[in-house]
Amino acid sequence: MQAIISGIDHYLPEQRLTNEDLEKMVNTSDEWITTRTGIKERRILDKDKGSSFMAYHAAKNLLESKNMDPDELDLIIIATVTPDMPVPITAAFVQHLLGAKKCWGFDINAGCCSFIFSLISACKFIESGSHKKVMVIGSDKMSSIMNYEDRNTCIIFGDAAAAVLLEPSEDENLGILDYIHHIDGSGANNIIVPGGGSLYPATHETVDKKIHFVHQEGRIVYKSAVRGMGNVTTEILEKNNLTADDVTLLVPHQANKRIIDATAKRVGLDPDKVAINIDKYGNTTSASIPLAMSEAYIDKRIKKGDYIVLSAFGAGYTWGSILLRWAL
Repeated sequence: MQAIISGIDHYLPEQRLTNEDLEKMVNTSDEWITTRTGIKERRILDKDKGSSFMAYHAAKNLLESKNMDPDELDLIIIATVTPDMPVPITAAFVQHLLGAKKCWGFDINAGCCSFIFSLISACKFIESGSHKKVMVIGSDKMSSIMNYEDRNTCIIFGDAAAAVLLEPSEDENLGILDYIHHIDGSGANNIIVPGGGSLYPATHETVDKKIHFVHQEGRIVYKSAVRGMGNVTTEILEKNNLTADDVTLLVPHQANKRIIDATAKRVGLDPDKVAINIDKYGNTTSASIPLAMSEAYIDKRIKKGDYIVLSAFGAGYTWGSILLRWAL
C-alpha cells in the first residue's frame, strides 16, 4: 500500500512585519536583512491566538477543498515547535475545533524538520493498512518565542500553517517513495530555546535571562545546514538512481536564501526547479515546506507524476529528505 498526498492547503495570518518595520524596532536595515537571508517580510499572528488557530484554519481549508467531513479523519499529526501549551497536545485542540470525532492524534517536535518527520510517521500508518486518512499539519507561531531586541533571530522567523492529507493508493509509482532522516545532538546548543521545559521551568530568573526565546549560533548553523541539506538531498537522489534532470521541484526548508541556493547548486538544479517563498514569509519552521509545496500546487508548478524532493535542516540537529511523486 502506497501513501499519497491527496490534498494540500495552508493558512497565513493577515498581519505583515516588513523589514522596514523591523528597522524601527531593532538595529538593522532592509539591505542587511535581504542580503543575508533573502527575507523581505513575514506574517505575524495575533497575540491572543496560538498555533492551533492556524492549524485549524489550514485543516479547514483543506477539508473544504476536498468536500470532506472531519469525521472521515483517522489521525491528526501536528508538527510544531510552538505548541499552544506544554499540556495538552495541540492536536487535541485542533481535533476539537474541527469536530473530528472519530480520530486520534499527537504532536511531533523535531525543529525545522518537524513536518518531514511527521510526514513519514503518517506515511507508515497508511502503509500498515491501519489508517485510511491521515492529516499532517505544520503550524508554528514563531513570533511567540522571538526576542525582538535580538536582530540575529527576530528578522528570520514568521508565523504560518499548512496541511496535507495522506491516503492509500494501489499505484506504487505515486506517493511517498523514500526518505532519509538524521539527528545529531552534538549540535543541540546551536539552535535552542532553553527555558520552559523540565530542565529550566519558568521562573522570574529564567524570564529575566530571556531564555524562553530562540537562541541561535548563526554562522555555525549556516555551515551545518548547507552541508546537511546538500548531502541528504544528493543522497536521496543517488539512492533512487535519479538525477537533477528527473526532478521537477525541490521544496527546501525556507531557512535562508543562501542555504537554499547552496543546496540547489550542490544537487545541480536550475533555480526554476526550486520552490522559494522565504522572501514573503521568512522561516515558518514546521509550516515552511508544506506552505511552499501548497503554493507550488496552486501555481501549477507541479502535476501528477512529477518527482518532488523535500529537504530540511533544523534544531537538534535534525535533517532529512523525502522523495515523492505527486499524485494530485
